Amino acid sequence: MSSDLPKHLMHEQPKELTREQAKRYSRHILLPEMDWEGQERLLNSHALVLGLGGLGCAVAQYLAASGVGTLTLVDHDNVELSNLQRQVLHNEERLAQNKAVSAKIALAQLNSDIQIQAIPRKLNKAELLELANHVDVLVDCTDNLQSRNLLNAVSVETQTALITGAAIRFEGQVCCFFPNGNGRSPEPSPCYACLSSLFGEQELSCMEAGVLAPLVGIIGSMQALHVVKYLSQIGHFAVGKLCLFDAMTAQWQEMKIRINPQCPTCSSKVE
Repeated sequence: MSSDLPKHLMHEQPKELTREQAKRYSRHILLPEMDWEGQERLLNSHALVLGLGGLGCAVAQYLAASGVGTLTLVDHDNVELSNLQRQVLHNEERLAQNKAVSAKIALAQLNSDIQIQAIPRKLNKAELLELANHVDVLVDCTDNLQSRNLLNAVSVETQTALITGAAIRFEGQVCCFFPNGNGRSPEPSPCYACLSSLFGEQELSCMEAGVLAPLVGIIGSMQALHVVKYLSQIGHFAVGKLCLFDAMTAQWQEMKIRINPQCPTCSSKVE
């Protein structure tokens, strides 16, 4: 293990891969960039996934399969029949069950070797701040601006990396925000509020506007990709850039997000 430990392990003994785990994650370990050390970083990492709908199901599934050692899942909603078109961790047997609890059941069947905590209620800022102090990355899979801005404020205040995604109709987006660079970027990063201040709450949700089922899988998988790279300390990140995906043309576009010097969330945090 590198001395650059996940923050929740700064005062704990890091875990080492067992022989069975090495076999399970052998396709990761074969990658020179990942190797044994990167996989052990994943094993010793803790990710918080807020929202276990379409995006969260895709994110959590790949984080669990990749061997992220601890997952905390937060969602106050229950599984409905209309969710099953795209929320792949839930099934007909768990209709009316809380989404975080349902996702935990599915993920435990996928990987019984990791720790999974389900929180089946809405958390306030104080509770999210407490959680953020014990995790290594925040993964925003919510579906409304208020929740995204709240998680962003927690990210900035605790200096915790935030990977956010959104999808509606045929359009999706992914962003990585590393407060003050977070050790992964030579330059300060804008925060989500620097972006969200440019627009208001969307008028329609998936319930009113619809969403193409595979789109949430694509966006959620991209979020998971960034999380795995971040936790294992490999690869490049489009920090502070808005990555837009058009499902109708299957094309990506990238836009730089400028730091807002008057941002109410991060302006006092940017050096």
